[in-house]
Amino acid sequence: MEIRFLEIAPLELDETFEYYEYQQKNLGLRFINEVQKSIELIRYYPQGWHPLSKYTRRCLIKNFPYGLVYQIKEDYILVVAVINLHREPNYWVNRIVD
Repeated sequence: MEIRFLEIAPLELDETFEYYEYQQKNLGLRFINEVQKSIELIRYYPQGWHPLSKYTRRCLIKNFPYGLVYQIKEDYILVVAVINLHREPNYWVNRIVD
């Protein structure tokens, strides 16, 4: 299944990459690698993660306090947000489209 990103989600991904690279060299790359693994898992098992609402699910990023919030559409998966699990938990809710 095709994976698409809501316009703001890649910006969140970039910001998080930059933050981790600043903290430690190559930590940002490790983060991106784990996100890519999560995206592939979502692609093949879209129903495999915890529902957050009627329209969304969340896949946790291994080894990092982040998750991917996504929606399953008819013919693609939409990543709505790359969320930090230690910050405002529902800041992304207004991005949801039925």
